[in-house]
Amino acid sequence: MKSFTVTKNDASQRLDKFIVKNCPAMPSSLMFKYIRTKRIKVNGRRAEISTRLKEGDTVEAYINDEFFVSVRPKYDFLSAPAKLDIVYEDENILLADKKQGLLVHPDKNEYGDTLIARIQHYLYDKGEYRPQDENSFRPALANRIDRNTGGIVIAAKNAESLRILCDKIKYREIEKKYLAVIHGVPKKKTDLLEGYLEKNEEKNKVFLKSGKTDSSLTIKTRYTVLESRAGLSLVEVELLTGRTHQIRAHMASICHPLLGDGKYGKSSADKKMGFDKQALYSYSLKFDFKTDAGILNYLNGKRFTVKEVWFAEQLFGSGYRKLLDNSNN
Repeated sequence: MKSFTVTKNDASQRLDKFIVKNCPAMPSSLMFKYIRTKRIKVNGRRAEISTRLKEGDTVEAYINDEFFVSVRPKYDFLSAPAKLDIVYEDENILLADKKQGLLVHPDKNEYGDTLIARIQHYLYDKGEYRPQDENSFRPALANRIDRNTGGIVIAAKNAESLRILCDKIKYREIEKKYLAVIHGVPKKKTDLLEGYLEKNEEKNKVFLKSGKTDSSLTIKTRYTVLESRAGLSLVEVELLTGRTHQIRAHMASICHPLLGDGKYGKSSADKKMGFDKQALYSYSLKFDFKTDAGILNYLNGKRFTVKEVWFAEQLFGSGYRKLLDNSNN
């Protein structure tokens, strides 16, 4: 028998989800049977599969040791560097400035060095993340951006913050603005682009359609030209919908692809200029809560920006920051 005490980060989870995380080797059918036959109890009593756990609850599991998570002396995230570029941090959240080329989560080619691994390592070194004290929660990302896009990514230090952030992102209560360099000079200084986006999973590429189809999603992208120089334009972009490759595909659809975009742009010409990654950066984030945000209410109305966007500095000089200040006033 093994017992678990439900921590604050485990609270509000369903019993079956909690058991899956702590007993990953147990087949689902057996777990349901054990809950039904009282070999898994909550506070000494029979519980339903859908029971929502509360902080301080005791979950008792009268099952074989082979089903429990084995504690490893070394954590995978410790293989990643602990170095971060931090935009903002408090007891609940961390805003990291992710550099281009770094994955946010592991994929089939890269498992060790990712943004979330770096954040977990950083918090572990600070003593804010103690895996041995957690039943199921790990510091997690509330949003993500492409490997070759840079900018602000939000990390939650506790489960309650993660739930709130995911809810606010879903209902568009967190404003994100991007800085990009595009080929050419758009006819309109500012415009709202609308269209229908369809993703090809096999090619990992999206396509814009002129009309709505069963498999397409509506997209809206607002851009403002800040400055144009030598056949390139520096633009500020706001996503009114958040879809895969939305900015890249939408700007390419009006014949102004992003500089350095190998998938939707002019790859060979851009590489000769030294740009092998799309010139796109999520440089600004504002918490714009319309409804209660619980323990994160103190963030409402606050805007955070990265100190420097390298490609804007390189192509348009430090004056680009003044242009951004003027556009946000």
